[in-house]
Amino acid sequence: MTPNHADRCNQTNLSTGYEAVFWDIGGVILDLDSVRAGHRAFVGALADEHELDREEALATWRDELGSHFSTREGTEFRSARVGYEHAVTAMVGHELPEEEWLPAFKRATRENLEPVAGTVAAIRRLETHVHQGIVSDIDTWEGEALLSQFGVADRLDAVTTSEEVGRTKPDPAMFETALEKAGVEPAAALMVGDRYENDMQGAARMRIDTVAFGGSASEAAPDDPAVTYRVEDPLEIVDLVGIDDG
Repeated sequence: MTPNHADRCNQTNLSTGYEAVFWDIGGVILDLDSVRAGHRAFVGALADEHELDREEALATWRDELGSHFSTREGTEFRSARVGYEHAVTAMVGHELPEEEWLPAFKRATRENLEPVAGTVAAIRRLETHVHQGIVSDIDTWEGEALLSQFGVADRLDAVTTSEEVGRTKPDPAMFETALEKAGVEPAAALMVGDRYENDMQGAARMRIDTVAFGGSASEAAPDDPAVTYRVEDPLEIVDLVGIDDG
């Protein structure tokens, strides 16, 4: 773990006043194409094992997961793990014990998941300078696994997930929890995300400045008040924060 917040503030002079950077995971730290590749590999292996058509199995997987998340009420949390279980049941036609599919799912995703290289580099550059936290709708177990796989878990100060809070972004509780862990005021924080409503609007309503990186966040109008900055390379965030690490 990096030094605590007070120690970091003594180590750096932030011309911008930012003392915390909050990172989304999907699309920001985690390459979304690699997620799709991991799911496809898992579904293909399971389909072969149960003598199913691979493409039909993949379509069922996607439909079931889409339904699982789209039918939730408001910003309530729904576990991806439960969604995976439902999708597996729909694919094979009956329930499978978790021990018969989850190890294969973890292996397939571990072998395929890739980080956004620039974000990993930015997190490493910002270490010891500011509080760095995760604010993500991911299940806690899944988030911890991939952050460890990408070599950034020990470089982050806090992880706030929807499983922990019980709500998803843009619910204020997600950002309030992250701010409390960071021990900073909203004006001293940056939220980096790729989704306009969840990341940009959600953080902006809490008076947190935002950084749009890809996705629907980058498609916002140039004068949209919910988007403070736009970057194409996450390493630009090091300059936004005002770090000069020589």
